[in-house]
Amino acid sequence: MNIWRRKGLAAAGAVAAMAMVAAGCSSSGSSSTSAGSSGGTPVQGGTATMSLSAPGVTQNWIFPFAALTNTSVYNSVQFQWLMYRPLYMFGNNTNNDVAINYALSPANAPVYSNGGKTVVVSMKGWKWSNGETVDANSALFFLHMTMAEKANWYAYSPTLLPDNVTSATASGNTLTMHLNKAYSSIWYTYNQLAELNPMPESWDVTSLTGKPGSGGCIADSAADHWAKCKAVWAFLTAQSKIASTYATSPLWSVVDGPWKLSSYSTTGNITLVPNPKYSGSPKPKLAALKIVPFTADSTEYTALKTGQINVGYIPAQDLPQKPASAVLPATNPLGSGYNLQPFYSFGIYYAQPNFNNPTVGFMIRQLYVRQALQEVFDQVGIDKAIYRGYSVPDSGPAPNTPPGNQWTPSIQNENNSQGPYPFSISKAKALLTSHGWSETGGVMTCQDPAKCGTGIKQGQQAKFTYVYSTGNAAVTAQWQTYKSDASQAGIDINLVGQTFNTIIGESAPCAPMGPKCAVQVFAFGGWGFNGPGFEPTGEPLFATGAGSNSGNYSDPTMDNLINETHTSSATSAFVNYATYGAKQLPFIWAPNPYGVEAVSSKLHAVTFNALYTLLPEYWYFTK
Repeated sequence: MNIWRRKGLAAAGAVAAMAMVAAGCSSSGSSSTSAGSSGGTPVQGGTATMSLSAPGVTQNWIFPFAALTNTSVYNSVQFQWLMYRPLYMFGNNTNNDVAINYALSPANAPVYSNGGKTVVVSMKGWKWSNGETVDANSALFFLHMTMAEKANWYAYSPTLLPDNVTSATASGNTLTMHLNKAYSSIWYTYNQLAELNPMPESWDVTSLTGKPGSGGCIADSAADHWAKCKAVWAFLTAQSKIASTYATSPLWSVVDGPWKLSSYSTTGNITLVPNPKYSGSPKPKLAALKIVPFTADSTEYTALKTGQINVGYIPAQDLPQKPASAVLPATNPLGSGYNLQPFYSFGIYYAQPNFNNPTVGFMIRQLYVRQALQEVFDQVGIDKAIYRGYSVPDSGPAPNTPPGNQWTPSIQNENNSQGPYPFSISKAKALLTSHGWSETGGVMTCQDPAKCGTGIKQGQQAKFTYVYSTGNAAVTAQWQTYKSDASQAGIDINLVGQTFNTIIGESAPCAPMGPKCAVQVFAFGGWGFNGPGFEPTGEPLFATGAGSNSGNYSDPTMDNLINETHTSSATSAFVNYATYGAKQLPFIWAPNPYGVEAVSSKLHAVTFNALYTLLPEYWYFTK
């Protein structure tokens, strides 16, 4: 399976698109019947053991307010959300539902008025496990922290939340926000309100013995430059860095989700048990959920084959070739003890070039160089040879998966979903030679700086270092194949393997050509459209100065197109944005593998949502 950062969804502009969201992805609190989810007599209790869907990953950040360097779907959607529900949950206990799910959320649907400039959020009055109410102050607490620590919040994009809030007040269960202009209600709900994660008053402290609320962040304001919130943030962040205390700290034991932490190991072994005071529904049926890490997909697969885990994934190299007309293999390599399900990701997969790197930044800023890097990527061939048919090419900023989703513009469907730049070593080579490059010792070298582009000097060689995530044999083989194909066009790719956690720890945006821009190309995996934002607009990744824009991409036209998706009700607004992104290549698009997941035939109601939404409260064993 893929390795994912969190990501925001595309901004749906049109009335027609919004209608499709509402009609095609309606949400509820019920679960679907999935493979192996019916039959037998349900049993209350039992411990389900699952692996994360990627090797070499551990869940290592518990505080729901995080910087980019601590953000991934594993930390947020599959760890924090089990214990601390966001204002609005997305997805359901189904494979492909990516809509908002009010039934699973601690807040009711927002109400917009004043032409879209005022929004009122009514909380349901759930309870934190210590008896506090999950009220409007809980949401205001998080909003105030975003105002105080924008630079340390991964979801921040200049001019957007919290900049677009002129005032916010809390009264009981009612949060009222006044905005600086009228916004699309679906975009503001999916991509702004969705980023709020209510926090208990007992966290509004600056010491473990502090009285709830004594930190003063909930009542803070810009009058003191958010000094109180800054102090609370500093304390909570410091506590979140002490991973060894996650299961024992009085802070993190206050939860409003269906699960609470029972044990935590810095090696990645986690046990969660039901929160008996959970206000929502359904209540967990399992006695415990254990999450176990693996450093390589081979050892994870061995654990599946020997029955050590109930839920896991089958590595691509262990799958039979996929039949052309099917989604799953014709035969189950694990036999009757497990049921198989596909795990599509509502997201994109790519390598992220660093436009500010002092060594390759000037090359990366040339569109023709990015085109050449894309055209040496044999996505279709890699799918057949490495992923055995279990991947889909990526070709732009809108997700190509799940297949047939409404967001993919026509340009991304061109050339067997490779988009405008399909695999062609000859075209890549011709692009470079036509811009003043020629091969020297097998590597393209700039001979005519006037043609090569601004900042590229004579003698500059087409050499790039890609830092990729280790632990997955198929991913490693993919990048090795890419390196080989690139060399045939005179492009020298150096591969450096690092753990996923290490790479995202290096991925903070950096100043142009500055000393902290050491990474040339980030190849950590992909980005799931599950925050910041759940409607696929590009503000988190591509807007100038965005908190998740670790490649430091900046383009005025892209900024304008992104901004239009926030307010326009025309379908063309989103299509224009996504089409431009497909042509401009802010990323080098890579194959998007989908997982083949295995679930014990004795465990039921387990699904693999395209947003990575994990809902083990639905799971149950049978006799």
